Amino acid sequence: MEGERRPAPGPPSQGLFADGHLVLWTLCSVLLPVFITCWCSLQRSRRQLHRRDIFRKSKHGWRDTDLFSQPTYCCLCAQHILQGAFCDCCGLRVDEGCLKKADKRFQCKEIMLKGDGRGLDPMPHHWIRGNVPLCSYCVACKQQCGSQPKLCDYRCIWCQKTVHDECMENSLKNEKCDFGEFKNLIIPPSYLTSINQMRKDKKTDYEMLASKLGKQWTPLIILANSRSGTNMGEGLLGEFRILLNPVQVFDVTKTPPIKALQLCTLLPYYSARVLVCGGDGTVGWVLDAVDEMKIKGQEKYIPQVAVLPLGTGNDLSNTLGWGTGYAGEIPVAQVLRNVMEADGIKLDRWKVQVTNKGYYNLRKPKEFTMNNYFSVGPDALMALNFHAHREKAPSLFSSRILNKAVYLFYGTKDCLVQECKDLNKKVELELDGERVALPNLEGIIVLNIGYWGGGCRLWEGMGDETYPLARHDDGLLEVVGVYGSFHCAQIQVKLANPFRIGQAHTVRLILKCSMMPMQVDGEPWAQGPCTVTITHKTHALMLYFSGEQTDDDISSTSDQEDIKEIE
Repeated sequence: MEGERRPAPGPPSQGLFADGHLVLWTLCSVLLPVFITCWCSLQRSRRQLHRRDIFRKSKHGWRDTDLFSQPTYCCLCAQHILQGAFCDCCGLRVDEGCLKKADKRFQCKEIMLKGDGRGLDPMPHHWIRGNVPLCSYCVACKQQCGSQPKLCDYRCIWCQKTVHDECMENSLKNEKCDFGEFKNLIIPPSYLTSINQMRKDKKTDYEMLASKLGKQWTPLIILANSRSGTNMGEGLLGEFRILLNPVQVFDVTKTPPIKALQLCTLLPYYSARVLVCGGDGTVGWVLDAVDEMKIKGQEKYIPQVAVLPLGTGNDLSNTLGWGTGYAGEIPVAQVLRNVMEADGIKLDRWKVQVTNKGYYNLRKPKEFTMNNYFSVGPDALMALNFHAHREKAPSLFSSRILNKAVYLFYGTKDCLVQECKDLNKKVELELDGERVALPNLEGIIVLNIGYWGGGCRLWEGMGDETYPLARHDDGLLEVVGVYGSFHCAQIQVKLANPFRIGQAHTVRLILKCSMMPMQVDGEPWAQGPCTVTITHKTHALMLYFSGEQTDDDISSTSDQEDIKEIE
């Protein structure tokens, strides 16, 4: 309306001042969270660098952890921990803020004792307070330990005995440690100290020194592949370090087996045992290192080898009674008990020589060592395809179930394509020098052990027809044929039998034309025209565990007993 007055506009400076406030608050609301985020990231990175510096200089085997699997308390401040560090050698657990003080205050396991080491004197317990294992009992009063929701009770990091606080004060402060249940597997620190002194004095009478530890002393060396199968190796390394002397535990990805096995030369003759934690490929790597020890003249120090299967196939492990795969279903302590109960056996090892045709013999023949099997055909093709894709993206193949699913996919694909058909027209087969006529096959498999393809007994099979049992120590190879990938799948689910070709001490296969996939113990390659000769190489000393048997194992054992009774 005309009678109303409009408010007079303010000076321009007031509008600019209001806009400036708005811009300032907008910048603060945007930049402040960014600044706080950057500051927190910087502090976090500084803490990580600080922890890594402590980890690198420390004698403890510190590992970062976020959530412990049970209520856990800091060994220094006694507060409940949700994020901190633990030592995978002595089991010490501390909060992040107490890490530096705890590293200086608490001593880890000593692999060697200080002093001249002129005897194997008993050593005292090394007690650590709190965080005792669940369902542990006091060695003094036999009552449960660690049941209170606080830092309480003690555990010896060598013998793993636990004791209440009050029982410790009354009777166990000055007691000597006997290394507990696994004393026959542990290399005592005093033994290594004495060995070190003997070497300085240029003495090598280790037998006399070891006699003080008893005839049952069979020290165990752990060789674990942290990259095998389901990537459980890293965790297993820590669990074994807690139960044994850390000097006995090696990661073969960091310390090659040939270097780790030199520890056997400090032990009495024929006393050492080795537990290989990995797949069949890792076992073969260790056995190759054992052969190198023989070449160096160290036959007296050759260890017996047990297997903890972490790979995908694990056929050698299954043949030796150690199962088809380990996924943590039994505790590590039970694994050590199984190793102590295992019996020694021999395993045939074979030389596979591949000589290419042509080139006027200028190329040196390729040589492989075979423990399990050699094959040409569809199963080698599946292994080759799997290997090629795993090399491109190894992180995607960390699950045993996923790996088998990939094998199934490539097997199904080959059923449709049939890349290996008419193999009988492309190869010639000789067993002990005699030519063998072949039917229309797609694959030939030469077996040294009883299992193939992740747990299938290929030689014995089904039906009423009797065949000599497959053994891994008789110097004989079993040779069978398959009609294709679909036939392999039928054999694995026991709906069909392979074509049994025969047994022989020497196998010779001539590939006359074209490229064909081949494999030795799961290591595949594409091969052109060549001659493959398989001959006996040597024996390996293995450990056989008979505690867990499948139905096939029980039937085969009963068949062997019947044969012995007839003989």
